[in-house]
Amino acid sequence: MRTRSRGVATIVGIAALATVMSACGSGSSGNKGGGGTPSNKVDLGFQKIAVNASDGGTPVRGGTLNVLSSTDTDYLDANVTYYSAGYAYIREISRQMYSYPSVEGHTTDVVPDIATGPPSVSSDGLTYTIKLKSGVFWNTTPKRQVVAADVVRGVKAACNPVQPFGGLPDFDFLIQGYKDFCAGFAKVQQSPKAIGNYMEKTDFAGFSAPDPQTVVIKLTQPASFFASMLALPVFSPRPIENDAYIPGSTQLAQHTVSDGPYQVESYQPTKKITYVRNPAWDPATDSLRKAYVDKIIVTMTDLDPEVTLKQLQTDSPSADLAMTGVTSSDVPALLNDPHLNLQTEVASNPYLLFNTASPNNNGALSKVEVRQALSYALNRAHLDQVAAGPKVSPTLSHVLPPAIHGSQNFDLYPNSPTKAKQMLQQAGVKGMTLKFLFRPSSVTSKKMFQVVQQDLGAIGVKVTALGVPDADFYTKYLQKPDSARKGQWDLSLAGWGPDWYGDAALSFFAPLFDGRVLPPTSSDFGLFNDSTVNACIDKAIKEKDVNVANTTWNECDHDVMKAAAFFPILSPNRANYYPAHTHGTVYSPVWDMADMCNVWLDKNKQGG
Repeated sequence: MRTRSRGVATIVGIAALATVMSACGSGSSGNKGGGGTPSNKVDLGFQKIAVNASDGGTPVRGGTLNVLSSTDTDYLDANVTYYSAGYAYIREISRQMYSYPSVEGHTTDVVPDIATGPPSVSSDGLTYTIKLKSGVFWNTTPKRQVVAADVVRGVKAACNPVQPFGGLPDFDFLIQGYKDFCAGFAKVQQSPKAIGNYMEKTDFAGFSAPDPQTVVIKLTQPASFFASMLALPVFSPRPIENDAYIPGSTQLAQHTVSDGPYQVESYQPTKKITYVRNPAWDPATDSLRKAYVDKIIVTMTDLDPEVTLKQLQTDSPSADLAMTGVTSSDVPALLNDPHLNLQTEVASNPYLLFNTASPNNNGALSKVEVRQALSYALNRAHLDQVAAGPKVSPTLSHVLPPAIHGSQNFDLYPNSPTKAKQMLQQAGVKGMTLKFLFRPSSVTSKKMFQVVQQDLGAIGVKVTALGVPDADFYTKYLQKPDSARKGQWDLSLAGWGPDWYGDAALSFFAPLFDGRVLPPTSSDFGLFNDSTVNACIDKAIKEKDVNVANTTWNECDHDVMKAAAFFPILSPNRANYYPAHTHGTVYSPVWDMADMCNVWLDKNKQGG
């Protein structure tokens, strides 16, 4: 499974080559209206699709969905979780203002969930007004309407002093007064009472609830991507009952309040979570979740992915779905199996990092010409072959994967060892030796190291191995700027995907290539810093017209690649195996699996 961004990739084969999120369905707000009055409807794409989770058969209700998982969630708290598994685990019990449908070809379209429609945006692009549906209830006794104040409480909880949401840098600068609110929150005593009091008694200008069904958001600057960002689970409503617990705590997880189609019957951390139907949920208000099965049981084990695959292949009702994908070594033999599903992860994963701050080889990697030469020497086709080939892992030659707005295909470095040698000679570089940081536990990483060693060896560059344990890879090396500055490594592999979908180019460029922010706050592990790229990012962030913004992000993509900031390799597909009796299995990169709310089972294999 993937952590969300800030860059912790787990490269163990195609089943886990990535890190985070992206999209293909938001549009621009127009420029009608005036005087700052909210009047422009942002086209989120929801009118273009019919929300339907069927896979061609007639859905059957009932039964128990048995899910095999290799991991627990980080937090069973919608306003705190920052993990693909976490997003999958809260889908059943937490609704957002906006979310994503489980519809083939539209899984990254941003659509209304508890909002009545797209947000209205003021002509200056600074004020967003969102209306909420009636009939959405918490499963309290008696049931209680979800209101705008619950949404405000949710975004407040995101910057709590105990366990804040990991993606705060995505938007804390963008919402009026939020940074000051969070700075005050950081000083609050870490007890449920103190945290609850601060949230209930402290307001800020950027998020307000003028009436029970209206949320008003005020921004510090126009941002074309903000409407798409609103689908982040962090913007979910939060019931006041949660004030009795520390955000993200096990105690809160075991006392969840739900506004989704299911509620938590029991939760044993690292072992099992069981969901049953929520009687307060009204399907008439929810076009995204069909809730076909009566119960969902997620069993967390440490089973090898190959063992999990064998269980799924038995077509037994004890194994209906897995949160673990098929490893790259198992994929080739299954390519003709109708139960194998390949879908894009919407990620750049993996890519080759250049340590631009390395003092090794007289600081050769700080020179653009040297990085460009290495880029010409590397052969993506060779690297792709060790990742199961182009059908499983399409190549990527620039920053933005195809599904991200602003992405246009181009390749500045078609493979040319001859040109690479010439450029190194012109740069005055001879006898260069590079240290390649990788994780030996990952077969794919090990093989990619060998390919890089061979490709660069062909132009006279020696590549030596620096294999480190998984636990040390990020914490002792990539996330430590001093490690890069000391030249402890020169080359490495990492992976990335966006935090949200739609207009999500920002979530690639800011954390990976803005050299003004260093790890661990960013994931610019090679300490790349280029004034042209920084200026391009600043320009794109402030653009309120989505079409102009997308053009600018494409310019940023070219700027990054001209500077040879990194060497992108793949935009991989996720390989999943679905048993014959399991249906509605539309893979979504948001939760890195099929939506458990929309899976249904054959009548004769409904488990127990």
